Amino acid sequence: MTNQRDCDNSNLLGRVAHFGLGGTIASRPTGDSSSGVLPNIGASSLVESVPGLELVARVESRSLRQMPSANFSFADVLYVSDAIRDAFAGGVDGVVVTQGTDNIEETSFAFDLLVDDERPVVVTGAMRHPSQPGADGPANIRAAIVVAVSPLAKGMGSLVVMNDEIHAARFVRKMHGSSLSAFSSPQCGPLGAVIEDRVHFFTRVDPLALVSPRGEIAPVALLRCALGDDGRMVSALNGLGYRGLVVEAFGGGHVAESMVEPLAELLNTMPIVLASRTGAGVVLGSTYGFRGSEIDLTNRGLTSAGALDGAKARIALSLALASTDSRAQAETRFRDIVDTVG
Repeated sequence: MTNQRDCDNSNLLGRVAHFGLGGTIASRPTGDSSSGVLPNIGASSLVESVPGLELVARVESRSLRQMPSANFSFADVLYVSDAIRDAFAGGVDGVVVTQGTDNIEETSFAFDLLVDDERPVVVTGAMRHPSQPGADGPANIRAAIVVAVSPLAKGMGSLVVMNDEIHAARFVRKMHGSSLSAFSSPQCGPLGAVIEDRVHFFTRVDPLALVSPRGEIAPVALLRCALGDDGRMVSALNGLGYRGLVVEAFGGGHVAESMVEPLAELLNTMPIVLASRTGAGVVLGSTYGFRGSEIDLTNRGLTSAGALDGAKARIALSLALASTDSRAQAETRFRDIVDTVG
């Protein structure tokens, strides 16, 4: 179903394709208060809940999914990416995706790698469902649409707009379970803000290297290092069907000595990416020389995630592996992504 909202000056307004995927922003109670809320509000109804939006843009809404984002698969992400490309081919000025906030940082980053267009893809959601006092969904939708039709947002890749802040998908992270200000970008802060329905960018980012999957997305494991880890989880991965591994290492890229040999053995069967569990900064390359340090691990063949956190590095490696049958080429494409992130 498409909902077209027009006004007298509609020919002067930009066109936005809005795709609803469910999530908190589209959830409401279905029973008594003890049963919680479920995503059951359609995309058109979400747009209609935003006062004065007909003065901002011509919005065409469609529900593509109606689910909590925790249930998303790569197949869902590819489906939405195809819909985004089709919308751009149809002449819209920008795309807004509304979804659950659990993994916005991952889906938006995937769109950044999959959609080859300078027009903005803006992802948003809500921390409070519509039945709660101070629900933030309508304000987030309005701000996202303001960004989607702004010429200033062209060439900025996929963006996340929450709480009037504009974040680059490559850097944004969900840092709190319930706060309205849950999203931040530890590497660089927000790129800009929406103030009085106007877009303000304080800094810009370059486009990312793109990938084009040829088939099913490769399963990649994500393993976080912790105190006293003896590496047995690494050894257990072999034979489970994974095609790659991302290790969220300590600090600048360090693992316990007991994990080194299992990682070296696993490298014989799959590429391994070295990220930092800190969530900010860049994996080091030439500072520490102990066994299990970044120098030791990269010399053994692990690939640095650079400034990407573990979750985003997993997205990039999965898509790179799905784009080619060559492990070497997949690793090269992953490094190209890392290089363009910064």
